[in-house]
Amino acid sequence: MRIRWRAGLALAAVAFVLAGCSAAQQGASTADSAGSGPVPAAPQQGSGKAGQEKVTAPQPGATDRKLSRSARLELTATKVTEVVAQARGIAQGAGGYTGQESTGDELATLSLAVPADRLDGVLDQLSHLGTSLVKRELNTQDVTEQVVDVEARLATQRASVERIRALLARATSVSEIASVESELTSREATLESLEQQRNSLAGSVAMATVAMTVRSVAAPPPPGEDHSGFLGGLAGGWHAFVVFGGGLLTVLGAIAPFLLFLLPLGWLGWWLHRRRRVPAVEPGEG
Repeated sequence: MRIRWRAGLALAAVAFVLAGCSAAQQGASTADSAGSGPVPAAPQQGSGKAGQEKVTAPQPGATDRKLSRSARLELTATKVTEVVAQARGIAQGAGGYTGQESTGDELATLSLAVPADRLDGVLDQLSHLGTSLVKRELNTQDVTEQVVDVEARLATQRASVERIRALLARATSVSEIASVESELTSREATLESLEQQRNSLAGSVAMATVAMTVRSVAAPPPPGEDHSGFLGGLAGGWHAFVVFGGGLLTVLGAIAPFLLFLLPLGWLGWWLHRRRRVPAVEPGEG
């Protein structure tokens, strides 16, 4: 009995020791795993350079700006009507037309509408008309936000009108029909107003306006001639002779009426004076 008891006690001690060693090894393995932390992933080849910024593509429509362009020109000319006709022809040749126009002999004002993409070329041609260019102004207004706002309001208003029409189709009583029709009329009027705003903006973007003012000026005097040298002296002498002869003829023409009366009176006075000086003839002795 003692031998069995001792053998059982020895087996229990060995089992206890083995269990303790196994627990210690498991704890050490757990501590190593916790201290090592997660293993970072190896970088893949071909992923790009480190720290390189990401290039973002431009959004659609970011560069599609809606621009309304207008210009103003002020010119001087010796013949206002001719410059106005030439300006009208330039506008029509570029695919435009003439708006308001007021033309006189001394002053003319007119408004031209030309395609916006041809405005620069048209301004260059108009600036060379007439005698001189007094003023040239070019204005550009960005109406992109207005166009986007009107388009968004149009979409919302169309949907609102469709909802009111659907309500009108389901209305049963006279009062409901009258109320819905009144609301539909109001919303359709708002829709038409928005469509007019959109068309006006589209027209201002597609066509540019040019306001022209043409003023009349006197023609410059002709350049003076060179009178130096022999030929110049000869021309100057001939001119002086012509001027002297013209002045002499003018004087003779002025006194000619008086000579018609003075000449006969002068001849009569001379004849009387001569007669008095002739001595009387004495009769001969006989």
